[in-house]
Amino acid sequence: MVRIGGFIVGVGFVFALLLGIWDTVSNWIKEPPKATVEEEFHAHAHGPEGGFSFEGAFGTYDKRQLQRGMQVYKEVCAACHSLRLVSFRDLTALGYSEGQIKTIAKGFQVPSLNPETGEPATRDGMPADRFPSPYANNIAAAAANNNAIPPDLSLMAKARADGSNYIYSLLTGYQAQPAELLKKFPEAKTPEGLHYNPYFHTLNLAMAAPLKDGQVTYSDGTAATTKNYAADVAAFLTWTAEPKMEARKTAGFATLIFLVIFCFLAYGAKKQIWRNVKD
Repeated sequence: MVRIGGFIVGVGFVFALLLGIWDTVSNWIKEPPKATVEEEFHAHAHGPEGGFSFEGAFGTYDKRQLQRGMQVYKEVCAACHSLRLVSFRDLTALGYSEGQIKTIAKGFQVPSLNPETGEPATRDGMPADRFPSPYANNIAAAAANNNAIPPDLSLMAKARADGSNYIYSLLTGYQAQPAELLKKFPEAKTPEGLHYNPYFHTLNLAMAAPLKDGQVTYSDGTAATTKNYAADVAAFLTWTAEPKMEARKTAGFATLIFLVIFCFLAYGAKKQIWRNVKD
């Protein structure tokens, strides 16, 4: 009786489950979910023409591009965004000399304390310091940016899918809302104070287009265009997120070579040990 009762209960659960699934599927067929504006108009990220030098298994960073990206960050992005996980002395990996790093660090004001009063103060940055936030706290950041707190950019290239291409696309993707969007989704008009960008997940973000042609002057003669700025700062932010990428690729390649050699040695050892053993 216990087995029969358990069987009946199990059949009842299975029937209820199948009934629920059927009800859900039938309702979906009768009234399929309506497409959202984000689903229809969100664009897929893409990189600059020719891609980035660090792409692929054997890709490496272009130090000149990273230095240009550092310049764009310093002259444009640093006004709102911090790099709290990056120290000034880390810039030696980009080819900067000790004197250049001291000069770069000195151009930033970092939080400190007044040695006489103990009150909060600021001082010139030093190589051991990390890139500071331009705001004293999140409340000040929100107040200065339409209640949107600018995110730290240290790991942005890893925090977003296809990060390097995403950053490039976002910085070059500002545009007016398409007429087709407003015709199909009139309620999705970009709110006052926000800016339309199809590469952002909600299509509208608080940050205005930060880059424009001629904004930063490169000392190496590279054209001062928005696309070049975006590609360079995207490469720089990829480095801040993955400073050991080149070493990781080298180690991975060396490991593969070792495994191939090890397989041949193991096979040879097996043949040597069992060569005189008959089936």
